[in-house]
Amino acid sequence: METILNKLSSKTLGSLGAAIAVPGYDRSAVRPGIVHFGLGNFHRVHQAVYVDRCLHKPGNEGWGICGVELIDVPATRAKAEAYRAQDCLYTVTEYAPDGAASTRVIGAMVDYLHAPDDPEAVLARLSHADTRIVSLTITEGGYNLDETTGVFKLDTPEVALDLAGGPPRTAFGYIVEALRRRREQGTKPFTVMSCDNLRHNGGTARKAIVSFARARDAGLAAWIEAEVDFPNSMVDRIAPQIPPEVKERLNKRSGIDDAVPALGETFSQWVLEDDFRAGRPPFEEVGVEMRDDVPAFEFMKGRMLNASHILLAMPGILMGYRIVHEALGDTRLHRLLETFLDRDAIPRIEGPKGVSLQAYKNAVLERFSNPAINDQLLRIAFDTTAKIPVFHSKTLEMLLADGGDLRREAFFLACFGAYLTGKDDRGEAFDVVEPRLSEQDWELVRGGNPLDLLRTSPFAKLGLAEHLEFAKLYAGYVASIQATSAGQTLEALLVETA
Repeated sequence: METILNKLSSKTLGSLGAAIAVPGYDRSAVRPGIVHFGLGNFHRVHQAVYVDRCLHKPGNEGWGICGVELIDVPATRAKAEAYRAQDCLYTVTEYAPDGAASTRVIGAMVDYLHAPDDPEAVLARLSHADTRIVSLTITEGGYNLDETTGVFKLDTPEVALDLAGGPPRTAFGYIVEALRRRREQGTKPFTVMSCDNLRHNGGTARKAIVSFARARDAGLAAWIEAEVDFPNSMVDRIAPQIPPEVKERLNKRSGIDDAVPALGETFSQWVLEDDFRAGRPPFEEVGVEMRDDVPAFEFMKGRMLNASHILLAMPGILMGYRIVHEALGDTRLHRLLETFLDRDAIPRIEGPKGVSLQAYKNAVLERFSNPAINDQLLRIAFDTTAKIPVFHSKTLEMLLADGGDLRREAFFLACFGAYLTGKDDRGEAFDVVEPRLSEQDWELVRGGNPLDLLRTSPFAKLGLAEHLEFAKLYAGYVASIQATSAGQTLEALLVETA
């Protein structure tokens, strides 16, 4: 018999059943105080959940979220329509490592704007005095900074079009134009809160937005630098993609016909600088750690969790795995990660005060082992060229400087080179998405000299091709992977380093 699912809307919240947690506040009284760019799965299971908790605290009705979608493709139009049909409600199902699960309806988002349909509506919302925070999850590589120089790129097509005038297309264009209007109207500026997974995300957002503004108006840029807050934060929660079969499973479990369900692990962390002159929700009352040592958390997470994630993905994909917990279930890959953390990463990290790096390591491996999350290795591998310099460069630099063991990092980059061929050890094809590699980079990758990968734009400044020991190890692993397989090469590495 086919299961009849409950439709999700404001009218049906009271009939979803006792097992489903629903907003315990009056959503009709909630006003948007936060505008968010980048309404992907991570924001939906992370910041929006924290804001939802804040809305349960009396007197916080002014902190609802208005989501903004910038991309104009059929999928984003369908998503916009789904949110409208569901009164911007959606479900989040959380799974613990032991399989325990719970579902709640998130009511924090009270408006959703598809920017290509009505750019002026987005600008009006951003310019409104009630908007006091503009938050961002536009991906690590979405800040348009040159990977070599760190300079904001003014000549990328959409940025160039924004600077030429007309309706904005980028988050930078919308934010700067809204700040220009607020300055002109005498309205105080909002805070720009980056929640992307990169170090110094607030500083990165500041550089991008001020650089864009300076290209328009030097006076406006100076005003933004002086008046707008850009708090740094460290964010952490695994939020996998939701393919149709997972959507069906989540909805069957909840009994709710949700067009846009989200899935997350029970673990969630947000460390945030308290730099909000325009005001903020009571984040500290709902689990956010308001601290002034965010960089220490960033370094720990980036060089342990994020570095391990991509370290698992490269050989894991080549060895035929597609799901994170299945890859980590391979004892060879588990040993690779544990050895990397114990020998390469942890000895070269000064952790935040009061935090055990060993306990953090154990938590990372436990989280990766969670079978219910079903996270995709190819999702993690997306845009790897943007991630390796961010999450592995410091460890590499320190290993090179202090004469550390370079074998695991050399093997990792050799696997990345093999990954770029788009075929695993069994000859099965997979999609490679590397938007940061230029045509010149691809020519180097495909030129026949393995060391040329290390000379591509994302890696050139590390000087790895010119470091004789590293280059020799790397070339050896490339040859071994080509002659045998990534799996056999890893086995040999583990024997060497036992």
